[in-house]
Amino acid sequence: MFEFPIRVYWEDTDAGGIVFYANYLKFFERARTEWLRSLGVQQAGLREATGGIFVVSETAVRFLRPARLDDELLVTARLESAGRASLIIAQRASLRAAGALLAEGTIRIGWVDAASLKPGRIPPAILERLYP
Repeated sequence: MFEFPIRVYWEDTDAGGIVFYANYLKFFERARTEWLRSLGVQQAGLREATGGIFVVSETAVRFLRPARLDDELLVTARLESAGRASLIIAQRASLRAAGALLAEGTIRIGWVDAASLKPGRIPPAILERLYP
C-alpha cells in the first residue's frame, strides 16, 4: 500500500476550519498520482509515449470524521483490481499521528485515447508495472 503525507492548509477548509468534503478527492488524486509515479508511470509522459491517458470514471467516498486546519494526514492508494480498460484503486485518508480513519473510497480510472477520449485497453507495459 502506497502512503502519501498531506497537511491541511487554510485553502482546504470551509469557514469552520474543517476540510471541505470535495477536497478529499484532491487528496486522493495527489496520492494516486504519486503512487503511479513511484511505479514509473508518469501521467505527463503517458500521452506522448502511448497516445493514451487515464481519466476518472467513477468515485465512491464515505466520510467518517472531519479533518481540520493544520492536521497532518496520511493518504493511501492500493490497487484493488485491474481490468483491460480500467483500474479500481482503494484509497483512505487518516490522521497521521492518531491513525483515525477520516474518509475512504474507491476510484475507477479508465484508459482513453488522448485525442478522441474513446475508451481503449491499458498498455501491457503499464499493467506490468502495477504488479511488481
